Amino acid sequence: MQKLLVIDDEEPVRRLLRLNLSDAYEIIDTGNPEQGLALAMQNKPSAILLDLRMPKFSGFELCRTFTGLTATQLTPVFIVSGEAGSTTKSLCKELGATAYFEKPIDFDLLRSRLAEVLSAKRPERRSEVRVRLRALLKLCGVDVNGKPFEERTQTENVGLNSFLCACAAPLNTDSVVNGFLLSGEQQFVGRARVVRSEPTVTSYPHYAFRFVEKAGPWMLQ
Repeated sequence: MQKLLVIDDEEPVRRLLRLNLSDAYEIIDTGNPEQGLALAMQNKPSAILLDLRMPKFSGFELCRTFTGLTATQLTPVFIVSGEAGSTTKSLCKELGATAYFEKPIDFDLLRSRLAEVLSAKRPERRSEVRVRLRALLKLCGVDVNGKPFEERTQTENVGLNSFLCACAAPLNTDSVVNGFLLSGEQQFVGRARVVRSEPTVTSYPHYAFRFVEKAGPWMLQ
């Protein structure tokens, strides 16, 4: 049975969600948003149902954390909130939320949307934890047209042996580049291979790189 993590400081709302969804899902819930991230990491839920307005903690920040942290960014986040308004909904979409449901909850629609999202084929969770970290890099290599390039960019996130960044040069999967850290003196950190390209709304494509050879100090050891 798939798991749902419910984070809402109102016990009646959590109870209502359990009553309406526990026939199809295993429900894990908490009224303490500060425990939400730990529960997500421990239980690896199929989806997260998140309130926005909670004492001492912003659901917006928690949504940003869930959608930005490697361990949870592939987990759909459903906002379930009493706060209406197109501005709030647009902000949640920008933060990476999958769907937005206003209270009182339309449970038929919620069940339908959950089933739709959770039945869709999704990428596998990454085996390596990444953290959001911006660092200046220089990439050197050969693009898809066989043209040498040299480009300055910055990481979006990094792992022990990997990083994600924008690159204006068009690259094929399995292309290998030389990477240099530009903080302080330029340092050659190794050769990295493109493992995938990622969709983006920016003008430059983003590529996920994994080191095939590390030759210098990296941000994560």
